[in-house]
Amino acid sequence: MNKISKKINGDMKEAMKARDKERLSTLRMLLSELKNAEIAERGELSEEKEMQVLSSYARKLKESIAEFEKGDRDDLVAKEKKELEIVLSYLPKQLTEDEISAEVEKVIAEVGAEGPGDVGSVMREMMKRFRGRVDGKVVNRLALDMLRKKGD
Repeated sequence: MNKISKKINGDMKEAMKARDKERLSTLRMLLSELKNAEIAERGELSEEKEMQVLSSYARKLKESIAEFEKGDRDDLVAKEKKELEIVLSYLPKQLTEDEISAEVEKVIAEVGAEGPGDVGSVMREMMKRFRGRVDGKVVNRLALDMLRKKGD
């Protein structure tokens, strides 16, 4: 069991003692996601892999929140936002859009990207450097915008 799994396990015990049903439910779901990934990997997960699993789960929650907002389901939006807050507490601090923008500019210069066709190399480098700390959709959007301007 890795560092993140141990922390979630410990926090789950605390949530049981405190009778915090929402937190307990979310932590159980996280452990379940990690266990499923472990089974798929056929072995113990590295800390980086655990981060990927948690990031993926956070992304699913964000998508659910967006869908529930479209459907005017404020009760479910609030529930999912609380769950997302708990998941994000186990991930490294997310970069702001301004910070991502500055890093994308640096990476574009480093990899020598010239236009929108080079977005793949920029994305690869950004995700390698900041996995779990950036939203891939935001990186992609910013990189494409910058590369389009550069290509013009």
